[in-house]
Amino acid sequence: MIDFRSSRDSRASTFDYIQIRIASPEEMRGPRDPKERERLAMGGLRNWWSWGEVLKPETINYRSFKPEKDGLFCERIFGPVKDWECHCGKYKRIRYRGVICDRCGVEVTLSRVRRERMGHI
Repeated sequence: MIDFRSSRDSRASTFDYIQIRIASPEEMRGPRDPKERERLAMGGLRNWWSWGEVLKPETINYRSFKPEKDGLFCERIFGPVKDWECHCGKYKRIRYRGVICDRCGVEVTLSRVRRERMGHI
């Protein structure tokens, strides 16, 4: 995590200092117990960084051009490629916002979340 502390003057490019730290395994993965993870997530207390484990080095299927499951671009971990659409196509449109597909495990949300979510190895 990077923490920027700006000086009191109006120029945004001037900083007093930059703090960089390494996250602990608990901050990255969160609680190990699935029931505890679900309880915290449902209560809005999700404070860990990782959305899932990347298990394969593959990126995209060369025939379908879709991200490989559990790969470096996995939609289940990082979010959907298309706005408001799961990987398998069962849920399409904004009315299914926040639904997690029971077939593919992808949350129906904006594709912009791919820029913010992280996975762990």
